[in-house]
Amino acid sequence: MDVEAVEVFTSVLTLAAAALAVTVLAGRLLRTRSRVVDNGMVAIDDAALWLAWLIAAVAMAGSLYFSESAGFVPCRWCWFQRVAMYPLAAILLVAAVRRDRSVRWYVVPVAAVGACISAYHYAIEWRPSLEVGSCAAFGPSCADVYFRRFGFVTLSFMALCGFVAIIVLTTAVSGATGTTNPPEPDEGGERPQDNRLES
Repeated sequence: MDVEAVEVFTSVLTLAAAALAVTVLAGRLLRTRSRVVDNGMVAIDDAALWLAWLIAAVAMAGSLYFSESAGFVPCRWCWFQRVAMYPLAAILLVAAVRRDRSVRWYVVPVAAVGACISAYHYAIEWRPSLEVGSCAAFGPSCADVYFRRFGFVTLSFMALCGFVAIIVLTTAVSGATGTTNPPEPDEGGERPQDNRLES
């Protein structure tokens, strides 16, 4: 697979991650209004940590491919985004295996910082005047754009979508329980306990 094909493929994956984040947010807002939406949210909720890990792992693998195989030298802000994304791949894998929803307390702050850095970097790519010159001292200019697929998807945009999708998946679906109503009391008048991990 050549570099151009990988660019297109990862750009499509980026848009899919963004669409997933929007879908989850919309589903959260429309929850309890439709059984179809409820069922879809339960399915996503069950896989949320694995999906978040997959996004982080693909983002990490993609960034390594572009720098090590395609020869795209990371700029200073690219490195900061890597510092935020790479640990998420390991943390989310452990959380997914353990089904640990409380991981959001560790993941969201890191992903939020990464998203802010990515957003700033993306803005620099469109308006180079926003760069204060610190990048040039540490490598390539942060305003350099190696590719812009579909007219707007760049490496920093990919990272931004990844961070946002991870934040959404680890927070917005965390309240899903699989039912819209609380379980009925048993014969003794007590409600059965929910066996899911506490958040």
